[in-house]
Amino acid sequence: MARTGRPKAELILSSNKDVATQLGSTPHAVGRWRKRFVEHRIAGLGDMPRPGGPRTVTDEQVAAVVKRTLESTPKNATHWSTRAMAQEMGLSQSTVSRIWRAFGLQPHRTETFKLSTDPYFIDKVHDVVGLYLDPPERALVFCVDEKSQIQALDRSQPVLPMMPGVPQRLTHDYVRAGTTTLFAALEVTWPRGR
Repeated sequence: MARTGRPKAELILSSNKDVATQLGSTPHAVGRWRKRFVEHRIAGLGDMPRPGGPRTVTDEQVAAVVKRTLESTPKNATHWSTRAMAQEMGLSQSTVSRIWRAFGLQPHRTETFKLSTDPYFIDKVHDVVGLYLDPPERALVFCVDEKSQIQALDRSQPVLPMMPGVPQRLTHDYVRAGTTTLFAALEVTWPRGR
């Protein structure tokens, strides 16, 4: 036998265990590939059909879900839920959930941020923090907000839209009317025998 054909012949004549050891595989895997080669020749060494059902969601449907999630909101709601999106797109809720997870979309999440343009911001922070760290004796300090306990709908800056892997971002500030009241903070009928 020619010298060049000898290693190939040895490989073909070797046991599944010997081939598996040489290739870093298992005897079972080597046997499966040999059987496929005998039955289908070269075509048997390629990918064969895999078990499970065929894909039912097309790339176009996935793209449509992602686009709708990023670019619109449902009627009478602030953000999409998996149920609402599934109903809108004619898909199952679990399919929408898998698509959102794959693209890092979380429509229910928002983050806030605050950027101050006030040139005296640092000085004001020092004053307020100073009141907490070293409060004046016999003094009353109030911290009030004109719209406490209600949702601020008129933001001072545009909303930064949600992107894959990044939640929607809102500014911390809202449009202020400049009015507030301290009646709720003070007990109006205070002097009870004092």
